[in-house]
Amino acid sequence: MTVTIHFHGASGTVTGSCYRVVHPAGQFLVDCGMFQGNKSVRDLNYKPLPFDPRGIDFLLLTHAHIDHAGLLPKLTANGYRKPIWCTPPTSGLLEYLLPDAAGIQESEAEQETRKRGRREEAPATPLYTMEDASKALDLRETVDYEKWIEPGKGVRARYWNAGHILGSASIEVEVLDGDGKPVRILFSGDIGPDEKVFYENPEAPSGFDYILSESTYGGRERQDYTLLERREALKVEINEALQRGGNLVIPAFAVERSQELLHDIGLLIKQGEISPSAVFLDSPLASKVTAVYKKYATMFEDTALSADELFSDPRFHIVEAVEESKAINQIKGGAIIMSASGMADAGRIKHHLRNNLPRANATVLFVGYQSPGTLGQIILSGSKAVRIHGEEVPVRARIRSMGNYSAHADHSELMKWIGARLPAHGAIFLTHGEDEERTALRQALLDTGIAGDQVILPLLDDAVELRAGGVEAVVRPAARRIDLNQINADWHNAYASFILDLSARLQAAPSDADRLRLMSGLKDKLGVAPVIPVPTPITPVAASGTVIHGEPSGE
Repeated sequence: MTVTIHFHGASGTVTGSCYRVVHPAGQFLVDCGMFQGNKSVRDLNYKPLPFDPRGIDFLLLTHAHIDHAGLLPKLTANGYRKPIWCTPPTSGLLEYLLPDAAGIQESEAEQETRKRGRREEAPATPLYTMEDASKALDLRETVDYEKWIEPGKGVRARYWNAGHILGSASIEVEVLDGDGKPVRILFSGDIGPDEKVFYENPEAPSGFDYILSESTYGGRERQDYTLLERREALKVEINEALQRGGNLVIPAFAVERSQELLHDIGLLIKQGEISPSAVFLDSPLASKVTAVYKKYATMFEDTALSADELFSDPRFHIVEAVEESKAINQIKGGAIIMSASGMADAGRIKHHLRNNLPRANATVLFVGYQSPGTLGQIILSGSKAVRIHGEEVPVRARIRSMGNYSAHADHSELMKWIGARLPAHGAIFLTHGEDEERTALRQALLDTGIAGDQVILPLLDDAVELRAGGVEAVVRPAARRIDLNQINADWHNAYASFILDLSARLQAAPSDADRLRLMSGLKDKLGVAPVIPVPTPITPVAASGTVIHGEPSGE
């Protein structure tokens, strides 16, 4: 019997990381993350899992980001009761991340239920509940870096620092095939960049049968920078934003990005290089995560401020209560507002964007990857208007982005990481990337002399049968859970864009009669009946029926 890897996520997408390994003695998962992106991609979270969780022997978790760990409670909701292996810091982050994710699911289900109630429809069911999250937390087992474990029969694994976020890991796995030979596989997880506050560079040994590497920034290079240069660039962005007179809004991920930004902002304030009126971290989750960072502060490198020193400045405010969050919207300028989520597709950041995007003196600064179809990606692409909470919001604010706070390695850093892990005797699988990015990374690897059949781009739900000596077969699913053409931009994105364009055309029309003609022509094209009638101008008449100089009599 061969060893088979099923690619149940992060294959042609940057989210939903989930790999299932089936071997002669059982099966296990590496990650079980939530899909993020447009509505068609997010709908994958609600579809049935493509395997029975009760048949999984254990799960190896690379790190705590929601696109790698966000569906752990869905596993427990469907009967999973086996160990979840992770590093101690990852375990600490999950303590807050999973309940927060469950709270969002329950809250969104409640909102949807109220809407359905007005239409007399059945109530909505949350993706999972707080109880499901609690059950997942009960299954955690911790493992230190570079220590071998034997989580199941015929399998042993070792965690290596991935340099991505606190506790992140690449996972080395040895699985016995049907001949009793070990198949050596390396799961990259997410790889961090070379220059980074907090962590050492990513590590792992070399010489594997198979390497699964993320490819988020394949084909894309960030400008080389030192930490001092990054802070200088942030200083320029902040000062330019504040000089415009408005607020600076930063959609930031609750884990890692917020802590790094706060550290650098705090240092710039201490050195007198920026002077905001206030700095808000509007995220209950981010404030709890910051407490985990304090606990593991001894693991950090390159920090110039301790956590206690950072938060001693009276201008720093960690906002937890909803009423405090709403009060921020009364501030018209001079403040730095950081809030989750980093892709602006959920959470309190949407309220801050709704209030600040229409203001020409405001600035929105993106500091991380924006998945296709998310609100963040649509804003960053230059859209003149967006829909937030069902309302059209004009984009007048200045839109900026910085790649130097990304927690992902860029193209050259990925090539360097893969190169240091070679040889890969069987194949390299490029995952966790959009098709354009992983195609660029594949070509770069081929240019180094690696054979074409050794660099594989798996698609969602593909299965690949492996032996120690090489790939035996690639098995395509009978039916995929999503039309692959809907991953980058789906019909929901097209519909939202169409509505915004139609609204703009209607507003630009010279008269109400022209607006009616526009809608009538559109309905006629669509074959929708009845077509809106275009009224004929009526000349006012007096009560006797006599026209009085074009005006009604008696007025």
